Formats: sequence, C-alpha cells, structure tokens
Amino acid sequence: MDEKPLNNHPNPKPMAEEPSYTPRNYRRPLCTFITVFLLLAALTALILFLIYRPHKPQFTVVGAAVYDLNTTSPPFISTSMQFTLITRNPNKRVAIIYEKLSAYVSYRNQPITPRVVLPPLYHRKKSTVAVSPVLGGSPVPVSLEVANGLVMDEMYGVVALRVVLLGRLRWKAGGIKTGRHGVYVECDVWVGLKKGLVGEVPLLGSTSKDCDVDV
Repeated sequence: MDEKPLNNHPNPKPMAEEPSYTPRNYRRPLCTFITVFLLLAALTALILFLIYRPHKPQFTVVGAAVYDLNTTSPPFISTSMQFTLITRNPNKRVAIIYEKLSAYVSYRNQPITPRVVLPPLYHRKKSTVAVSPVLGGSPVPVSLEVANGLVMDEMYGVVALRVVLLGRLRWKAGGIKTGRHGVYVECDVWVGLKKGLVGEVPLLGSTSKDCDVDV
C-alpha cells in the first residue's frame, strides 16, 4: 500500500514576491528632482538679475591735446594725440572689470593712429575714473581723401575726430563675476586745431554728450 506524503498545510499560500526595483522605478523621481532644481536655479538667477541688473558704463571726452600732426608724407600720417576721458559706473551694486582695452583715433572712418593697449581697469560701483591715453607715435597709411581732408580742416581750424576704445568687460557683484562681454566705445569730438599749434586744443560744441557705448 502506497503511503501518501504528509501535508501539514492543506492550502499552502504562495510566497509574496519582493518588488523589483528597475531603472524605470528611479527615473520618475530623478526627473522630478532635476526639474525642480532647474526651476529653482532659474528663479534664483532671475531674482539676482533683477536686483543686480547691470547698466552700461558711460564715457565722455573732457580734454584733448595734439603734440604732432604730420601730413606731408602721403599716404602716411604721423600724429601724437592725448585725450582725457571720464568713465562713469552708474551701478550701485555692481563693479566693472575692463580687460584687453585698446584705443585709437580715426578720421573719416579711417584710423590715423595705431592701436594702443591700455592697462586693465577696475571700476568700483557708482564711481568715476579718468583715463588719458597718448595715442599715435607711428606712421599710419591712409587714403588720399583722408590726407587732403586733414589738410583742409587744419586750414579752417576745425577737425572732427573719433576716439575709439574696444576690449572686454565683466560685471562683478560681491564674489560673483559674469562672463566676458565685448565693449565698443565711440567718442565723436570736434577740436579747434590749426597748423603748427602744439599742446592742448579746445573742444568745440557740447562736451556733455556721452560717447556711444555698445556692450
């Protein structure tokens, strides 16, 4: 006679399966965390921008001097000029750091001095700084129109010049610095200049007009 196996549990229950954690289970909370983090970062950046929103610097030419202007060797012009510029930082909470600044003088949209590299400049918030670069010293090739125009303007005693500054700047608020931005400054000035006059020359017209600043 066959013996039946003993079964102490007439209705055994299947063992509960442990939940399996697949990459898909983690994907949703991770995406939620990243989305919330990005939203908070964007909100923080917006608040900081509204508080520390930087304004462009302001430049004005307040003085000029001409030490040499030689137009007798066309197509080259040799000149030495000095311009005093006042730059203002209108920001109450943001300083300005200038890097790789250079300057030159142009006449009728043609450079008449080589570029001169200026030292780095740190512009404190809500402050004013004066710079007086001496520009020129080396002959510069120009068109015949420019050479003749300078001769004629010297005869009249009025010369329209443009002082150009270019480089990069960064805004600084506390320990935070922005990325580098290109800066381009154009200052149109009328100077009273007559042939043979050396030294300080008068600025004609309004000197209160700010230069054009593009950042």
